[in-house]
Amino acid sequence: MATGDVTPTTAVVWARGLRPGALDVTVGAVGADTARTRHSLAVTAQRDLTGTLTLGGLAPATRYALRVSQGEAAVDAAFVTAPAPDAPARVAFLWSGDLGGGGYCRPQDGGYRVFRPMQERRADFFLFVGDTIYADVPCGRPGVVPGADFRARTLAQYHARHRYQREDPPLQSLLRGTSVYAIWDDHEVRNDFSGPHEPLMPIGRQALLDYWPIAPASEEPTRLYRRFRWGRLLELFILDTRQYRSLNTDTDGPGKTMLGAAQKRWLVEGVTSSTAVWKIVVTSVSLSIPTGRPQARDSWTGASGFGLPMDGAGFVAERDAILEHFRKHDVKNLVFVAADVHHAEVIRHEPTPPWSFHELVAGPLSATTGRPRPLDVTLNSRSLFGRGDVFNFGEVVIEPAQLTVRLIDDAGAVMFTHTIKPQ
Repeated sequence: MATGDVTPTTAVVWARGLRPGALDVTVGAVGADTARTRHSLAVTAQRDLTGTLTLGGLAPATRYALRVSQGEAAVDAAFVTAPAPDAPARVAFLWSGDLGGGGYCRPQDGGYRVFRPMQERRADFFLFVGDTIYADVPCGRPGVVPGADFRARTLAQYHARHRYQREDPPLQSLLRGTSVYAIWDDHEVRNDFSGPHEPLMPIGRQALLDYWPIAPASEEPTRLYRRFRWGRLLELFILDTRQYRSLNTDTDGPGKTMLGAAQKRWLVEGVTSSTAVWKIVVTSVSLSIPTGRPQARDSWTGASGFGLPMDGAGFVAERDAILEHFRKHDVKNLVFVAADVHHAEVIRHEPTPPWSFHELVAGPLSATTGRPRPLDVTLNSRSLFGRGDVFNFGEVVIEPAQLTVRLIDDAGAVMFTHTIKPQ
């Protein structure tokens, strides 16, 4: 069971049943005298007994209790709705990505350790920034829970890889107490995939939609990019960096895209017109940290391993056009949140002084660890902190006076704290 895609008045409930049929869902505000409302959620074998239900008519900035039951079996959960758009309310969220890669899938001894300190932070929501599964990487090393030692090729196999993750008790506990905004990266389908050119993409996308509380637009049921407002202080823009992208091997230029024309237009218009104090763009891949092969860069940057530009590599033309649009429109308090690179880092970019913005990177939750590397010099970047070789997540707390970011390891120790004042 999980809740997600929360707004001031709506939330999506996700649940998996024991058998095909109807699940009973009851919901009510915590501490309120009003009666709980009751709903029915149908689940089918075709969707691996999963289903989603969108709750409406909720009150802003309110904690709700949920119960989902089927027969004698019942699960309880809770979530908090977003504040009204004009409320100057404090907001706290977590983010990370990269769960179960490189053989680091569910440990038999206690499950995924990192989710326990995450739950203890009592955040308003969790941003799961991609690689929620590693469908293309078999996992069968000693000491892990069996059931993931295969590469997914069919919908049933993709379902099985998602189900394997969601059966982890610490992850279940986090998702029952904290709502989630989930987005994919590459390993939900195949390493470094490009959606229009990947035959397995529709299957991986369907499994993702089946296993996460996502509310796609009614006019485009497969659309994954979306935006959410949390009071006066925060607006989130969650990108889909996979479904519409050009091949990584294409030569960079005006015709090469990671977002596609419609999503790019949605992003630049939405961020530019946002009245929230902080505009946070969630991108599964980094703006400045090179990944992938040298002539097939998978992240936005086309930089070499030394941070120097390489002709025709990456998605630099699109990235820089977006950033230039933001600069020309004097977008202030802009922050990008990313995962993917398997290390933690806080970066300040100043591509055109004095205009600047931050990039916050966390992960892996549990996967092969990476290490900080030279950043793209064309963004005039400065790493304020970087650390590899540790499972980790990030926390952002936004208050009227400041944004505070913390990078936290899987034992709950704070590795780094940085405060940013709004302009």
